[in-house]
Amino acid sequence: MSHCTSGPGPKGERLRRLQLVVNPSAGGGRAGAQLPATEASLRSAGHDLVVTPTRSLEHADELTAAAVADDRIVVAMGGDGIVGRVAGIVAATGGVMAALPGGRGNDFCRAAGIPADLDQACALLSGGQVRALDLGIVTSATGEAPFLGIASIGFDSEVQERVLRSRLPLGQLVYLVSSFAAIAGWRPAQFSCIVDGAPLEVRGWAVAVANSGVYGSGMRLAPDASMEDGSLDVVSTAATGRLRFARSLPKVFRGTHVEDPSVTVQRGRIVELAADRPFRVFADGDPVGTLPCTVTVRPGAVRVVLPDITTPPSPR
Repeated sequence: MSHCTSGPGPKGERLRRLQLVVNPSAGGGRAGAQLPATEASLRSAGHDLVVTPTRSLEHADELTAAAVADDRIVVAMGGDGIVGRVAGIVAATGGVMAALPGGRGNDFCRAAGIPADLDQACALLSGGQVRALDLGIVTSATGEAPFLGIASIGFDSEVQERVLRSRLPLGQLVYLVSSFAAIAGWRPAQFSCIVDGAPLEVRGWAVAVANSGVYGSGMRLAPDASMEDGSLDVVSTAATGRLRFARSLPKVFRGTHVEDPSVTVQRGRIVELAADRPFRVFADGDPVGTLPCTVTVRPGAVRVVLPDITTPPSPR
């Protein structure tokens, strides 16, 4: 594998063979609006670029596999859903990927230290290094689904359902608004989990299995999670009053919610999830499975162009 590099640029930058797999409708059309500037930035840097808009996640799978076969770095641009989807195919085919912010949340970019500024993010493709990140896998009756961020059930499922249905132009605030709206009608659920063979019973709000540790437009649900440690952080939230839970939500953006006695964090590699009522499993902002399910980690499974640093970045 050539790492999809075509040679040095005039200032020593790496010029790469790239294929931009973009969801134009991501972020309420943000990715599509940014596409001309993104293409111009990458071409002006001297990269060998192919641009391929997606029609669906299945189409993204096809485009990603074709790009890897053509020895190109697959640059996922859109929401976290398409980034996770591309990661699954890249890992399975032995390719290399990158990501550009283009969705509402852009949580993978936050967690990985990819700049929110588009020009800076594009520049990373010339100066970044290829690093191996862990890939999460949700396995349920609907099949296997890869993810880079967080897989969750319970209250989180209710919030994500509301986000998917929302048509209000709230931008990143849609997650916080949906969270407060879901609190009003919530009733505690009984979660039955097994973490690396050890039973975990939780009656309360949610159970989440974190790879990157960041979701919901910057919520640091698992502040100590790393995509390079070969393990998953399991965050469970036991039953509390609605007002207390609502007051704790802003703390998630700082990661200080884990100090509350109702929140527990465990670490493992194989997590089995079930509940006393149906929930869809959400990961990277998309529904990826049903209960019961098993969440596992594949250490270092996906190679990604990231900032040239020696230690993982802290989420912004």
